[in-house]
Amino acid sequence: MLNLSAYLMYATGKAARRTLSEKLTARGLRLWHLTVLTLVADLGPQPKGVLAARLDMNASDLAKIVKDLADAGQVVCVRSLADRRRVDVRITPEGRTALDHLNADIASADDDLLTPLSEAEREQLASLLRRVHAHHEDIGPGAGYRVPAQARQP
Repeated sequence: MLNLSAYLMYATGKAARRTLSEKLTARGLRLWHLTVLTLVADLGPQPKGVLAARLDMNASDLAKIVKDLADAGQVVCVRSLADRRRVDVRITPEGRTALDHLNADIASADDDLLTPLSEAEREQLASLLRRVHAHHEDIGPGAGYRVPAQARQP
């Protein structure tokens, strides 16, 4: 099994998810909360339907995540300025502050996960993973969503 890259990515991803989930749970959040908050912060106000499609997520599941974030004051749902029939999810200043704290948790989770690697090896791994991710992102359900360059830096 240790010669199969797909298995190693799965097992390492599982460890990464567990480490990050523990940090998020300590803040009363789940990975989907972080994902939605980051997406809205990166792309600006987004309709719920667009968010659900980009995340390949059921609309009712997304509505629950957005409600949780809204109840915490991290996002608001507002009428679109471009189309008054549409309701956009927008990050709040409190949401940006929470995301800054979450980014510190993510960095800590990365450090925990990547302890055996040097800084140069971490950069090389991140570069390779971004290439593989970009390839699959171009053909997958989330095609079209790109993380801004500043957010991609290790």
